[in-house]
Amino acid sequence: MRRWFALSAIGRDRPGIVADLAELIYECDCNLEDSSMTILGTEFAVLLLLSGEGADVERRLSAGCKRLEWEKRLTVFFRPLDEPPPGPAQRGTTPLECVVSGVDKAGIVARVARTLADHRINVTALSTQARPEAETGTPLFTMRIEMAVPAGVDRRVLQERLEQVASELRVELTLAERPVGC
Repeated sequence: MRRWFALSAIGRDRPGIVADLAELIYECDCNLEDSSMTILGTEFAVLLLLSGEGADVERRLSAGCKRLEWEKRLTVFFRPLDEPPPGPAQRGTTPLECVVSGVDKAGIVARVARTLADHRINVTALSTQARPEAETGTPLFTMRIEMAVPAGVDRRVLQERLEQVASELRVELTLAERPVGC
C-alpha cells in the first residue's frame, strides 16, 4: 500500500543538500512527488512530498532522517499523511495570483493573508522579497501569492477588500487569474 509523507529540512546553505535528500528518498525506495526549495538568508530550506510502499517505509525514513541530522547537520522533520494529497487543481476553485509591491513595512503579509482567510481562500504558494531601491536604498517589498478561490467567493468583493487593504498599507496590488499548472 502506498503511503504519503511530508518532509521538511533546513540547514546552513551548502552544495549537496539536495543530493543528500534525494539520495535518502531513493535509498528508502520512495518517490519524490512534489518539492519546494529555497535559500533564506544563509539557510537552505526544503519542503518535500514523497510516497513509498512497504511495511517499514516509515522506519527507514525515520532512520535516514536521523542520519542526515547527525552526519550533515540538517534539521529534518517528516510525518505521514492521513490520505493522498489532492491533485494540482483543487476542485471547485479558481486559481488566482495576487502581487503586492511597495515600500517595506510591518504587517503587509499579515493584513493580506487575513483578508484572504476571511474569504475562505486557500494560499497555495507565497513568496516575499525585500530589496533596497537602487537610487535611494529604500527597502522595497514584493509578495506573490498563489491561491485557490472557492467558487462561492464574489471576486468583485474580494478585489475591493484587497484594494482597501492595499490603500491602507500604501502598496500596489494586482489580482489576476493564474493558469492551472503554472
